[in-house]
Amino acid sequence: MNSALTSLSTLGWSHFYQQQLSLDEWQSTQPARVFALNRHLLEVAGSFGTRRIELPAVWLKLAVESLPTVGDWLLLDDQGQPLRLLERKSLFKRMASGLETRVQLMAANVDTLFVVTSCNQDFNLSRLERYLALALDGGVDPVLVLTKVDLAEGTEEFLTQAAKLRPGLTVVAVNAKDSDSCGQLRDWMGCGQTVALVGSSGVGKSTLVNTLCRAELQLTGDIRSTDAKGRHTTTARSLHLLPDGGILIDSPGLRELQLSDCDNGLATLFEEIEELARQCRFNDCRHQGEVGCAVSAAAERGDLDDRRLTNYLKLRAEQERTAETLLEKRRRDRSFGKMCKSVKKSKNRNEP
Repeated sequence: MNSALTSLSTLGWSHFYQQQLSLDEWQSTQPARVFALNRHLLEVAGSFGTRRIELPAVWLKLAVESLPTVGDWLLLDDQGQPLRLLERKSLFKRMASGLETRVQLMAANVDTLFVVTSCNQDFNLSRLERYLALALDGGVDPVLVLTKVDLAEGTEEFLTQAAKLRPGLTVVAVNAKDSDSCGQLRDWMGCGQTVALVGSSGVGKSTLVNTLCRAELQLTGDIRSTDAKGRHTTTARSLHLLPDGGILIDSPGLRELQLSDCDNGLATLFEEIEELARQCRFNDCRHQGEVGCAVSAAAERGDLDDRRLTNYLKLRAEQERTAETLLEKRRRDRSFGKMCKSVKKSKNRNEP
């Protein structure tokens, strides 16, 4: 392996990306990974080191999912300008907060997603199911990390409840301030492996980042004693190289997590309910007590957890609304694009 490949491999480069390059591209371009971004300004790293680049104006006209985000791989020309975005192996995204209908990309090319919550009032199964659905839909393996075990009277109940979220889900309880305790997470952070951290504000993500990186990269905030909620201490998504060779992507705490179009993620997370739904008498069954509804029948028998079923129905309805909204937005965007092209053609014809 040549030195360039050796250097790139520490950034997460693998055969998956290399096979996307033609021989000419391998000889004439430079692969670079996005470490951080601020609007149209990117901080990238490659065999050349690190540099800041600006996205050309033509890129800003692309659809959101065609734009680079933290963790993406770009091909740069000999002037350091981006030529194209390489195909992703995974993508974690959500709907942007607020009233705007827009998908927000959170992290790309992630091997494992650490969904971080704490052993206190922040622990919420329904919220965690949102994270898990988005992770599974994006092709990312989720690991649930429970923090603040040093402040909890007991962690067994939290571990028991968390394990019910999905069969086979890995749940790890750590003291984010203790390096030995956090050592339980190092199996997912080997050389070239990329891990992303997500979670609500105040669950100890910044403390966890500092411990894993063995350096104070992130400020840590105080927790209000009244409700155990914390303040935002991470202000932007960024990528860090870990001492043991892994790669970590941190993101600000999320106070709002709206589902993007994640039909597959919900189907995977709530597999047992989806299987029952296929047994309903009517294909358009809403599972609200209709005649022949296998889901409602299972709930009445006590075979389904009421909270889990209620959250499934809520997330399904939200996902369907989101899918319809995004489809309508794409239609409007296409219509507007056609109108602009028509106006431009008409203007060109009328010019002498």
